Amino acid sequence: MFETATLLLFVTSAVLLALSPGPDNLFVLTISIARGPLAGVVTTLGLCTGLVVHTGAVALGVAVFIQESALAFSLLKIGGALYLAWLAWQVFRAPAETLGARGSGDGYRRLYLRGVLMNIMNPKVSLFFLAFLPQFVNPALDPAQGSVTLQIAILGLLFMLSALLVFGLISLAAGRIGGFLRKGRGGLILNRLSGVVFAGLALKLLLTER
Repeated sequence: MFETATLLLFVTSAVLLALSPGPDNLFVLTISIARGPLAGVVTTLGLCTGLVVHTGAVALGVAVFIQESALAFSLLKIGGALYLAWLAWQVFRAPAETLGARGSGDGYRRLYLRGVLMNIMNPKVSLFFLAFLPQFVNPALDPAQGSVTLQIAILGLLFMLSALLVFGLISLAAGRIGGFLRKGRGGLILNRLSGVVFAGLALKLLLTER
């Protein structure tokens, strides 16, 4: 279906994009430092689940509607910004010992859902996928060998796996560093810094243009 050179170029591009500074890896970095490596990995799984939704949106043409509709784009953008602002408020209110404590099953479920919502409610991800994925699709391919929709789905899965690998490594590295930073008053400082990061992400998303 895909030539080997095309797949290598796509995966390399996906890894480099995952490594480049952006809201998602900054979100994972912050969670990992503040809550530990496992919390970062769980958040990463949530973010990657959101990528499945964006891949489906591109494959089914929903992303085109978001691109064409200013109202749909604005609603998603405002909703995502408000959610991040709410997270910032929750973090500012949380005591330092809660932030640095080991997560429970319920706590990890919340982190997973936060990752999902963080990714889904960012319309720029769908627009990016809409611009990026089709570049590697072969529209001339015999439908019997693989339709455009199937090719988009495969590329989306590869992008998700690339992001999972990169963000997972970020989680492990940042989580270990955070273990030292959370000692003493470090937990309180991380609490405040996490809130600032979430508030900054909310503002950045709110100011995003199509």
